[in-house]
Amino acid sequence: MVLKKKKEIQVDAFFLDHHQLEKLQKFSKAEEQNLASLLLHCAQLRNGIQQIQCIKQIMPLMKKMDQNSACDPMVKACLDILGETYFSLSMKNPLKKVLASSLNGLPEELMMLGVQSFVCCLRAELKTTDVYLYRKVLDNLASCMEDFSLGRASIKNLFEEVLQFLQKSLLDIQEENRKNLGNCIVQTQLMHDLLIAIKVSMMLIQKLQENIQGDLWKHNESFVWQCMCSLLKSSTNFLMDATLLQTVQTTSGLAVILFTRAMYEPVEELPSLVSDLLLGTMKHTGVPAWFVSNCGALCTEELPDSVLLFLCHGALAMLDWKNGSMGENGEKLLLDIASVLLSLSSELKESSVATCLSRVLAIWTNSALAALASGSPNLKIKLNGNSDIIGKVLEYIYTHWDHPLDAIRHQTKLIFKNLLQIHQGTITGSNEESDPFLSKLIKHLLSLDWHVKGKYSSLGCLVECVGTENILQLDRTIPVQILDVMNDQSLAPYASDLLETMFTNHKAHFTSSFRESTWIDQWHNIWVSPLLIILCEGNHDQTTYIIDYYLPKLLKCNPDSLSYMIRILQASANANLGSCSTRGALGALMACLRTARAHGHLELSNIMSNGLVSTECIKQGLVHQHSQVCIDALGLLCETHRTTETVSMEEMQLIHFFMMYNLNSQSPSVRQQIISILRKLFCRIQESSQVLYKLEQNKTKQELLENSTTMHPLGILQQYKDFMSSVCDRLFEVLFPGSSHPTRFSALSILESIAEVFSVPKGQAQVFQLDQVIDSTRVQTLIQCFASTFEEVKVLAFGLLMKLRDVAFNFQDSGNIHLLFQAAMDLSTSTKPYDCVTASYLLNFLVHHEGLQHICLGKWAEHNAQADENTLVSIVEKNTLAVIKLLLMNVEEEIFQAKKSLLRAAASFPMYGRVHCITGALQQLSFNNLTLVSEWKEMVTRLILMSYKLSAVVSPVVQSSSPEGLIPMDTDPESAGRLQMILNEIQPQDTNDYFIQAKILKEHCKEESEKLADQRPMKNTCTEMRVVLIRLYERSG
Repeated sequence: MVLKKKKEIQVDAFFLDHHQLEKLQKFSKAEEQNLASLLLHCAQLRNGIQQIQCIKQIMPLMKKMDQNSACDPMVKACLDILGETYFSLSMKNPLKKVLASSLNGLPEELMMLGVQSFVCCLRAELKTTDVYLYRKVLDNLASCMEDFSLGRASIKNLFEEVLQFLQKSLLDIQEENRKNLGNCIVQTQLMHDLLIAIKVSMMLIQKLQENIQGDLWKHNESFVWQCMCSLLKSSTNFLMDATLLQTVQTTSGLAVILFTRAMYEPVEELPSLVSDLLLGTMKHTGVPAWFVSNCGALCTEELPDSVLLFLCHGALAMLDWKNGSMGENGEKLLLDIASVLLSLSSELKESSVATCLSRVLAIWTNSALAALASGSPNLKIKLNGNSDIIGKVLEYIYTHWDHPLDAIRHQTKLIFKNLLQIHQGTITGSNEESDPFLSKLIKHLLSLDWHVKGKYSSLGCLVECVGTENILQLDRTIPVQILDVMNDQSLAPYASDLLETMFTNHKAHFTSSFRESTWIDQWHNIWVSPLLIILCEGNHDQTTYIIDYYLPKLLKCNPDSLSYMIRILQASANANLGSCSTRGALGALMACLRTARAHGHLELSNIMSNGLVSTECIKQGLVHQHSQVCIDALGLLCETHRTTETVSMEEMQLIHFFMMYNLNSQSPSVRQQIISILRKLFCRIQESSQVLYKLEQNKTKQELLENSTTMHPLGILQQYKDFMSSVCDRLFEVLFPGSSHPTRFSALSILESIAEVFSVPKGQAQVFQLDQVIDSTRVQTLIQCFASTFEEVKVLAFGLLMKLRDVAFNFQDSGNIHLLFQAAMDLSTSTKPYDCVTASYLLNFLVHHEGLQHICLGKWAEHNAQADENTLVSIVEKNTLAVIKLLLMNVEEEIFQAKKSLLRAAASFPMYGRVHCITGALQQLSFNNLTLVSEWKEMVTRLILMSYKLSAVVSPVVQSSSPEGLIPMDTDPESAGRLQMILNEIQPQDTNDYFIQAKILKEHCKEESEKLADQRPMKNTCTEMRVVLIRLYERSG
């Protein structure tokens, strides 16, 4: 379980100006707390959370006031300040919602006074003229209408002013947007402001419908009517403007329908008007002049596709489709909208518009379901599964159910599910199981290839509609077909979801049809038996995906099926042992048991004590020739849904058995799984030990006597300690010199997990610590791992030694440290490339030892000033500086020698090893908190100078016309001629006469080897030179 870090809530405190503070101070009383003193105290707080707590005290205090408090000037002043504070807070500030919630409890006798204060503040807000401050006013209007009685009452009182402000804001923002054409940042801000303004306008009409009810305002001279016409005209312009954001256009489509619905009479003819707009059949005769005047752009034969889409959305969202309230005109509009949407689906391909279309089509299916509730016979015919409309919707589904966009695939599934419900609504009273449309649909889906992903979700919807049994009657092999598809990971989630839907529905069908559990064998034959066959004989990918996706769902649906699985697999375990490529019955059994235990369907101790699964059976799984069977058997022992579950003695013994044979796996993935599973075991031991410690502390003597039959907590803790000690013994045993890389990697990784898991703060009881089993021999074993030729082994050994360095250094006397340091210095100049890597890790380990600095000083003190003795400097910094100085001194001497003979330097004292050790030492140093700043500045200067000198020395080899450096391996005159060009470049730096003239190696190698035999006996000089020069290029480059 992962604990999410609790997000800290940020609340900005509010502040009052000096006039407001003076007003509160005038009314506050020092001897007792009144409303003014409470507000004053709240305003003086600088923490928003504290202010919230203070605001919550306002209403209880106001409710205690007498009936005459409405005449108290103090109350009026406080309400004024509360109103000013409310409108000054940002919409996202939690203080605003807390204040509104508190003021909702305002006593009735103070409500009128509160409304007056808020009306005054709101009126001041509506006088804002700066277009860039409109957003704050709009946010305040939206907040006032959102579950805030005082705010809503204030807007109701200022309805005309609010309407006028919204009308003005839309026009002003549109004009400002036109002026800033090309300024993307400003235009984006204005677009969002425009979006909010449209939404607030709609909210005003929806939430304050009482202000626009009746016919008194519906005439040309009415101010409200004129404002509504302006809002409608602006919304139409926004809808038609393709340069605006799509969200603005979409919202404008909603607004056009909403405003038209509020203004249009008779309302029964509104669906016909919208149908004419969508179909392009609008005739100006009979259409109100105000509509043509304000929405003339919509009254054309061909509207842009996106505008049609947004109008359809507006009609579906803003008109009332429930119970056929709009009559036949409404039914016609519903069908017209479907026709328009389906025709647009072949035209609108851009992703955002296509997503919008799928969402609108899903809304249409919901509206159709609502309209069918009226029971209209005509609508039932038009929306029956065999109708043209539903046929076209199905075509849309088939086309889009595998769409690349998740949103469209999700909406397509929803559309199909609603379509089935629509059809069911049209055949009420008929037998769904024998319905021709559903039967035809099922057969069509089953005929499609199983690699069509949309098929799975659609079949799942049909299962919920007609039941699994009816589908299985068409083909009993469907479960097997779906399981066969699960060797493809991209299809496995879809297949497992469908299977879950089917077997869950099937079980519910059997449970409701049969009183006794006689059906369970039939259910097992259909859903469990094919699974077991595939687990035994299937390929690796297929069995893995079935175990990951399908098996947990099956066990969750019917946990009792585990007994059936165990019985069947145990019966064939001896006959079907499996192989390197198949799990066999034993492997399938281990997989089922592991999954069941990990999901809480199995107590391992119960099945072992009952004899359902024997210890020998698990042992066979732990050493199975199929690596995944071994992993599953180990997972069975280590993984459980309760991380504090006690580890039994039998489990510990079996884990020991596993570690005897499986630490040398050649597969990296298997090694990683072993390490991961054992880490879960260690975490379980650690967490369960903490529970046992607490249990031991809280138990009384009486409880210990009563529970004497069970294992004493201290006894279990001792078993844990002994087990972990023996595990560490085994791991250090396999780290002997010459052990294989897989074994070393596994052992070191597991030791690293132990060190990390059993590392807790001091003072907390700990069942085991790795340093308890560390001795000088084991420290030496870890140090010897640095000699491995595999970098990852060096890294693991170094990390482990760093965790244990305090204990490790206790077992190393000054003589051992001296020997280790000398070995590191010798390795740093070795001609074998991996030796310098070993030296680097060894030096990085030794710099943590207090005595290392004196060993280093003995080597270079005659060449340097006295070492810094400042006790405030960290040991690591002092030692690192000393080591780098020594290495730098050696490199500088070697560069001097290399100038005389680069070949001799490469053969005797290659410089790349020293440089690598310097780089390694610098990499582990923290540069943020260095103390010896002046010394490091001098050191960096010398290092940079050395780098330039070294680069100049090796440049003839690295930067010659041969991209690989100097490799004298040519065996023909033509190649020798090209090599001569390279030798000419080297000659100024290297005076070794061997390179005076290019030679054909086949003819001269033997001769030159004889000449140098007395200097380098038993060596093939030609071969060695080639190897050394290649290394020099690789490392120095």
